[in-house]
Amino acid sequence: MRKSGILMHITSLPGPYGVGTIGKPAREFVDFLKESGQSLWQILPLSPTGYGDSPYQSCSAYAGNHYLIDLDALIDAGLLTQQEVSSVHWCDSDEKVDFGILYNNRLPILKKAFSRFKNWDALDEFCRINSDWLPDFALFMALKDENGAKPWYQWPEALKTRQPEAVWQARRRLQDSIRFYSFVQFLFDQQWQALRAYCGDAGIQIIGDVPIYVPLDSADVWSAPELFQLDESLTPTAVAGVPPDAFTADGQLWGNPLYRWDVHKKDGFSWWLRRLAAAGKLYDIVRLDHFRAFEAYWSVPYGDETARNGHWVKGPDMDFVKAVKNGLPELSIIAEDLGFLTEEVLLLRDNSGWPGMKVLEFAFDGCEPSDYQPHTYTKNSVCYTGTHDNMTMRQWFETATEEAVAFAKAYMGLTEEEGYVWGTIRTAMASVSDTCIVQLQDYLNLPGSARMNFPGTMGSNWTWRAKPGAVTQALAKRIRKMTTLYCRKPIETERTEL
Repeated sequence: MRKSGILMHITSLPGPYGVGTIGKPAREFVDFLKESGQSLWQILPLSPTGYGDSPYQSCSAYAGNHYLIDLDALIDAGLLTQQEVSSVHWCDSDEKVDFGILYNNRLPILKKAFSRFKNWDALDEFCRINSDWLPDFALFMALKDENGAKPWYQWPEALKTRQPEAVWQARRRLQDSIRFYSFVQFLFDQQWQALRAYCGDAGIQIIGDVPIYVPLDSADVWSAPELFQLDESLTPTAVAGVPPDAFTADGQLWGNPLYRWDVHKKDGFSWWLRRLAAAGKLYDIVRLDHFRAFEAYWSVPYGDETARNGHWVKGPDMDFVKAVKNGLPELSIIAEDLGFLTEEVLLLRDNSGWPGMKVLEFAFDGCEPSDYQPHTYTKNSVCYTGTHDNMTMRQWFETATEEAVAFAKAYMGLTEEEGYVWGTIRTAMASVSDTCIVQLQDYLNLPGSARMNFPGTMGSNWTWRAKPGAVTQALAKRIRKMTTLYCRKPIETERTEL
């Protein structure tokens, strides 16, 4: 069935407290999606943001980002007062997220809510259900507080190496802090599941992202170091990145520890199955980040300052895919098959049966045939105008070469009357791809200042927010008309009384 949706991360929603939340702002966006005839909402990882404010560098593969907890809902529940929330300085601009302000101010207000919390039975039940990850995460966060936010590999040796007596003593010593961090995750889960139910009632499915790597300073590496390429002192031997290309002469050095795929394979990839099962409880469809690394990954010697000296190492390939398909047969996955692709990567994608991604921005950089040109697409694919890692379409037209723009205009039949960006959206909607996803920034025809992320750079990424009132009934009507024209609008069935 043909369908379409909008890419818009939660943090980019408008709202009064410095960042988009999973409360009323999210429900209002769901209403807009439904009114627009969409059936999909794609978001970025929900996990706590880490290095560079990136949701792809999180301290946990399981935890929810406490910045996304809706404070108005806590006011309604009697855990906070409006005066307490309104008296906090949340941002300097409604159009940008200031993660520094959130870092300093969000947890203190949640601690006030925790001081008034009484529903301990519900919290205990939540902790029991999530006992496979929550105790380690909550302890990890409590120990970070105790150690001045230092990474775990700079903690006292007994805690760094998780010696049983030291861990037991820490759990006793920090039980109040552990309880607080468990409470925060309980709040997130309550609000997220309420939003999921709201989406379900509206006929909206959520596409969520699972980053392939986790950072060194994460509860995941600290709690299971044997699954990563670390030496006896728990220092990485090699780290992740991507090789040099036409855009980055030094490549990209991500710095994440690499997996010991042989160890994962021995127990049937159980760590990954647990992680993906958890993602399946959050999302309806999982976008598996950096899919090409499951065929072969770029391994950079630890300590190198660039990714230049890396080399390709064979990944788990079909062994991983088979484990996922056998262990989680109901999980819907999109393979993020972008980057340096080889015949082996394409074969892995095709053999998996998972749809890959087609990005229109990549289709017109040269006049030669490209797999990103719509006439080459297959139905089992997802067509994007651009992703969160790309320019907005307007920025592309403003900065691309004259030759590339001329080619795009000719190929897509673009006119000034329709607008080049809307013509590109039309092309994506008209494509044979079963699924079409358009960034909200493109529907709003926004310039480069609205770009979400510029890979390989630091300082201004992930901060964009939509202005209040940016999405309108007129915009919803225009999107719905195009969605209907290209048979992507959900079929509406009337209920009949028996």
